[in-house]
Parts: sequence; structure tokens; C-alpha cells
Amino acid sequence: MSLSNYCVSLHDLQTYEPIETLGRTRNASCFAVTSNILKDPATGIPEIISRLAVAVKRRLLLWSWHESELDPEPIEVVLTESIRSLTWASATKVVCGMNSGYVLVNVLTKEVDDIVRPENVDSAATGQGRFGAISTASMGYMGLGGYTPKPLSTNLAGGEILLVKDVSTLFVDEEGKPREKKQMPWQTAPEAVGYSYPYILALQSPTKGTLEIRNPDTLTLLQTISLAGAAQLHFPPPNVSLAHAAKGFHISSERCVWKMDATDYDSQVKELVDSFKFDEAISILNMLEDALLKNKTETRRETKMLKAEVLFREKAYQASMDLFNEEDVNAPPERVLRLFPPMISGELSAWAHSGDDESDAGIPDRPNRSRGNDTASIAGASPPRTGGGWGSMFRKTASETASIKSPRKNKDADDDGASIKTKATVLERPLEGKDLTSAAHALATYLAQTRSRLQRVIDPRTGRLKPPSSKNKTAEENFKNFLSAAHSDSDRKLEEELQQTFGLVDTTLFRTYMFVKSPLAGPLFRLPNFCDPDVVNEKLLEQNRYNELVDFFYGKQLHSQALELLKKFGASEQPDEAAPSLHGPQRTIGYLQKLPPQEIDLILKYSEWTLREAPEEAMEVFIADSENAETLPRDRVVKFLDGIDQALEIRYLEHIIAELNDLTPEFHNRLAELMIRHLKEKPRSEEWDNLMDRFVKFLRASRQYSLSRAFGMIPREGNNFSDSSLTGGLAER
Repeated sequence: MSLSNYCVSLHDLQTYEPIETLGRTRNASCFAVTSNILKDPATGIPEIISRLAVAVKRRLLLWSWHESELDPEPIEVVLTESIRSLTWASATKVVCGMNSGYVLVNVLTKEVDDIVRPENVDSAATGQGRFGAISTASMGYMGLGGYTPKPLSTNLAGGEILLVKDVSTLFVDEEGKPREKKQMPWQTAPEAVGYSYPYILALQSPTKGTLEIRNPDTLTLLQTISLAGAAQLHFPPPNVSLAHAAKGFHISSERCVWKMDATDYDSQVKELVDSFKFDEAISILNMLEDALLKNKTETRRETKMLKAEVLFREKAYQASMDLFNEEDVNAPPERVLRLFPPMISGELSAWAHSGDDESDAGIPDRPNRSRGNDTASIAGASPPRTGGGWGSMFRKTASETASIKSPRKNKDADDDGASIKTKATVLERPLEGKDLTSAAHALATYLAQTRSRLQRVIDPRTGRLKPPSSKNKTAEENFKNFLSAAHSDSDRKLEEELQQTFGLVDTTLFRTYMFVKSPLAGPLFRLPNFCDPDVVNEKLLEQNRYNELVDFFYGKQLHSQALELLKKFGASEQPDEAAPSLHGPQRTIGYLQKLPPQEIDLILKYSEWTLREAPEEAMEVFIADSENAETLPRDRVVKFLDGIDQALEIRYLEHIIAELNDLTPEFHNRLAELMIRHLKEKPRSEEWDNLMDRFVKFLRASRQYSLSRAFGMIPREGNNFSDSSLTGGLAER
């Protein structure tokens, strides 16, 4: 299909022979074609529908092809003024550009809707109060020759359309509804615009002869190519889908046609990253299909981590940590901690060994902005880059119109785009002062969120992997990103690696809390954690935080260290200024009460000094109404108390027999023996009477002691045993 002699003609695609000239298109100024797969309204069967829109002054003529048959008569829509450009927005709607602005025409209903710029869109930079109004730039054109820049439009990805009027731009959807996007920063009106996946292209006037390549997301100028006398752009359909990838496009002048080829996408991303243009690289990666890159996910992840390191270098600490912590980044803690001094990250710090060569201890820095325009050539035969561009997105091959040469192979095509290398500078010194405090606060949020994510896959209480959750079946795979070493398919190996990572996170979180807000360290100890005991012990001792140290030892089940510390401060004659709250036996007694029966050796060892210091309180370890006390091995407790004080042994035996209903004969005989011995040895007193009453009650209630043995221990003569109640108690047996 061609427009020549102001008429649209159809040609044979194989021979280029003319088939038909559409007579009604006389005086046509432009045309546009679209093909779409649509369902037949009657049958619901999908079919290919092609449509042709032709602008003839104010008239819009519309033809359709059904099953390769062209409708004999076109649909005609008359607009208010001459049509200067046409772009299909969808299968049934076409955008018409006029001097006064743009309209959207529905080819089925013939409805015409104005496309209006929202009032809240800032147009101050372009000098226009409303979209389509004549700016000072266009007035200059008119003054030179009465020329008004042609209204331009082009389809972008995702159903988005770019409208260009002079230097003013507007992004709309398929329904003509404006989207909130900033203005394209053009100084002069472009001659033509287009879209080659995934970039916006703008051709400046032939006198300038330059092609601009911009990112449609950020609108940043990525590359500028000089093309002397270039006047037209042509894109092979489709130009907005994956099918267009690497197809390239053509640019023509009066005597030359250039075939423009795209550099492979991995190389494009690599060049942006090497130039420290991380936002542009991430934007391009987000727009590109996965199939067009060797490893899109890992490349984007690495790029974001590099950006986070630069943000850290620029003292945007919270933004840096937030980026490290994004779900699709999950930066390994080892990489993040390298940025901090040893007091925070220990051996992982880039400055952990101050005497070593620190040439590799740097953080990527921004490139030198004073270097001027880059004079490196674009691959192929392209001239030097100019303007604000830094990338080699496209390359050209110049040729005469009579002999169009094939483009040369890109010399960088075999480069591994996923392998990102950057220049780095060495930090002069590790963070300190206010900078370190701010960075540590940000690090705490990173570590806390990392810890929360780790708990999804590993139980901090047991250190075992959790079963995969039905809500997040890929959680385990995502968290392999935390590990810097090669991953193993073995669950056991993965479990060990995650435990090491969890230990690193918890230990560093502890150091960070101790530095920025030490009271937060306490709650961390009370949770199951993987903190390194040696690090915690050292840091807490430095600050005399003995209470927190005891809590930590308990949480890590380091009971011997905790009880030794409690004994040290508790058994001293005077309270220690460093830990006055630990003076006395109370903390030790409370700690012993929390220990399970399996720790009976420690319970007996460290309860001895408390029983001698405060026997009434210390006996709660053995006779308290708790599961731990009731399930202690009673024979060992009885033997232990016998070596401390037989009065305490009597109290314990009475408790387990009367309160816990222990029917062990040995305990009953032992209680009878101890009571008789005390009654024989002690003088008559109120205490003696109280013991006698308890002994009589025991004799009447118990059926487990040996009656003959009890009679044998009671002396036949003696004032103390003349009580008739004792005789009565034995007589009941």
C-alpha cells in the first residue's frame, strides 16, 4: 500500500505490481492500516480484520477487509478541520491529529471524542497553557514561513499512545484518556516520532539530522545519532510487541536509507550499568520480556544491589537499605554488612583487617560528571554520540537507495550481558559519628525484615526447615538468594546454610541495637535467636548489662554460665554497683525454678548456696506448685537435702507425700525415721509440739511406712514419747 500522486494504491506484496488505486482517496494527505484478530459478532469465530484509514482534507475514509475482500464502499466521517496525521489506537478507534488538537474516532459508531489535556498537567516547561495551543516556538516557525509543526502520534507498549504537538506531549490510553506523565523535554518540535521496542524515537528536522532514543518510562535521552538530511521514519509491523524485538527500522533522506539495528539487550543494560545509570537500566529491564535477556531476574537483582551501594555511598542510608530489602532483591547480608565498620559487622566489614590491602574495600561511586561528551563510537558505522546520551541502543548502516546493504554483525553480540562489572572507588574511611548512627538505624530495619523473612523457612527455636507453605510455595527458593555460597539440593545442607545466615543476621542485629538503642537488645534475647554467644557476652560485659546477659544465656540454654554469673553477684557480701539488682539469692531462685527436670545437676549444684542463704525461699525450687518442681527426680532431691539440712528434707518429704500423694514406701519410712529422730533429739517446745502433731497425722494417714520399723525406732522409756496421741496413732495400724 502506498501514497503517491495524492492517492492511495494497493500493490501485490510479491511483485509490487499495482492492483488498484482507490479513487475516493484523491487529495489524500496520509493513511494508516491495522490488522487485528476479532470475533465475528454472529458466530463468535475469530477472524482477521484489517482496516484502512485515509485522510482527505476534513474527511476520514475507512475501508475494511473481511476474508481478504475489501469493502466496496468506505465509511466516511467528516471532522471540523483538515486531518494531518492518523494512528490506530485499537481495532476500532483511530486518533486523528489536526492543527487544533486531537480527536478519537470510533469507526463502528462514527462517534468523535476530543482528546483534552487535564488541567493539572504541568505545561509550564513547554510554554503552553493547553494541549494543542500554539507556543512561542511554533510562532517562530510561522514567522519564518507560516509553518505549523505537524501533529504527531505513535503507539507505545501496553495500549499507550504518545501525542506530540509542537514540543508539547500527552500520553493517552486506547480510549483517549490522559495518563499522568511528565512532558517530554524537547527544545524544538520533532519531525517524526515512533516506537521501536522498547524505546521512543524522535527525528529532528533535516537541517539538524539527528535521531533521539528515549526511555518511555523515564523519558531520559539515552542516545543521539547524527543522520544528515534524515526526514522519515518507517517501522515494520508489529512495532509494540515481542515479535518486533531486533527487527530494527529504517530512516530515509532524499538520497539515503539507513537500516537501524538494535544492540543486543544484555549489552544495552550492561552499558547503562557500567555508566552507573542504574535507574535507566532497571527501567529497561522492567519493560523487556524475559525471553530477550539471558537472565533478566538476576541481572535486575544485581543492578538494584549496585544502585543500593551507590545510595549508601551518597548517604541515603534508609533508601539504600529499603532497596536491599525489596522482595525481588533479598540482598545477602554478607554484601550489606561489608559497607559497615567492624564494630557493626565484625569480620565481614571491608575494614575488618586495617593492616591488609584495602584496594577492594570500596563502594561503587558515581562517574566523573565533568568528563564532557563521550566520544566513543556506536557499534557499526555510527558517528560519535552527542547531547545527553551515553548508551549504544541502536547502530546504523548507511547505503544508497539503490543498494541497501545488510547490517554488520554487532561486535558485542557475544558479550555476557548478565555479567555486570563496575568501576569502584575506595571509601576513604569507615563510617563514624552521625553518619554511622543514621546508617545503623537503617541497617536495623533491613536486618529485622530479613529476620522476619528467614522465619518463613526456618524455625529459630529448633533450627529446622519449615514445611513449604501452600500460600508461598516458592519461599524456599526465594530465600536461597540470601546465601552467598553455592546452594545444595540437600535439605540438610540448605538448613545449615540458613542457620549460618540466621546467626549472622541475629548477631549483627544485636550489635546494631547495642550501638543505636541498647534497650531493644533485651526483647531480642527473649525470642529464640541465633546470636553468637561470644559476641553477646563481650558486648554486654562492656556495658555492664548483666541482666540482659542472664536473659540471653537462658534463651540460648547456657544455664551454667547464667547461674555462675548470678552466683557471683548474688552471693557477694555487698551489692555490686555494676549489677545491684542481682544481689541476693532471689534471681538465682527464680532462674532455677524455670529449669526443666533434665537440668537436675545444675539445679542441685546452684541451689545449695541459696538454701544456706535463704532456705524458706530457696525451697520453692523443689516444692512450688509448678510442673518443673513436681517432676524433679525425688530420690536425688531427698539425698541432696539430707546433705544440706534434714529439716529441709522433712519439709520436702511431707510435701511430696501429703500434697503430691507419693506412695513410695522408701519416702514414707524415711519421713518417719527423720521425724522420730528429731523428736528424740530436740527438747520439748512449741516447735516440738508442732512436729509431734504432724507426725501423728502422718502415722494415721499413711499406709506405706513399716509399722514394725517405726515401733523399733521409738524408745520404750522417755518423757518425750509418753504422749498418748502417738500411741493411738500407732495403734490404728
